[in-house]
Amino acid sequence: MKQSIIKLVEQIKQERPLIHNITNQVVMNFTANGLYALGALPIMAHEKNEVKEIVAHADALVLNIGTLTTEILESMIVAGHAANKKGIPVVFDPVGVGVTTFRSHAAQRIMSEINLSLIRGNAAEISHLAGLRATARGVDASEVLDGPSIIKQSTQKLNVPILMTGKVDYIANQEILYQVSNGSELLTKVTGAGCLLSSIAGAFLAVSESCILAVVAAVSYFTIAAEKAAEKTSFPGQFQIELLDALSSITEADIIDRLCLEKVGE
Repeated sequence: MKQSIIKLVEQIKQERPLIHNITNQVVMNFTANGLYALGALPIMAHEKNEVKEIVAHADALVLNIGTLTTEILESMIVAGHAANKKGIPVVFDPVGVGVTTFRSHAAQRIMSEINLSLIRGNAAEISHLAGLRATARGVDASEVLDGPSIIKQSTQKLNVPILMTGKVDYIANQEILYQVSNGSELLTKVTGAGCLLSSIAGAFLAVSESCILAVVAAVSYFTIAAEKAAEKTSFPGQFQIELLDALSSITEADIIDRLCLEKVGE
């Protein structure tokens, strides 16, 4: 698995996939810089009248409802259909779903109309999408849930590969479940860290024929970068800068020496 992850990282740097992000206003700059640091190319285009043309040039599409409006939802639907027709991966980040009726209805529409490659969210968001018991405060999970149980039930109900992030990150489809235990508490002090990971997952999906391998690689790379960044600072502002630098400088040795990956279910 470690060598497969290293190979995918090299592919991203060589192929430089273009990731179309219809994402929230809070994280656009951080997401774009994070994709550049990884070796991918970002584009942020939200206008309904141009998203189909943008998708025509893209290698993956990321839909993030963090600062959703009715107009942006319509753009997401148009872009999602275009991405499905083209056959490129679509990542859905249901930020804050369950907090309001509008977000919940929007998420249900996206899931019903678009063929998704991956859903990335926290335990509360994933639980809400799957109809399981969950609570949320703002856009953050406010209840500690049983990660393996939640993601297993959710993949069965939603029939979409899921990346559920938290203190431990879980990746699953209906056949297999992995957990990655790398990372840093400082990720919770930087707004948009999870949103950036969704876009990084899009970059890995764009160059991989295996969804689960791509997502495991994305999480591994991102969380190892967070560990390296946290070794240089304990302050959230500087951590954000260090994280971008680390995303551009992870080595083969970093992945081999640091990766804490475990298969926890089939």
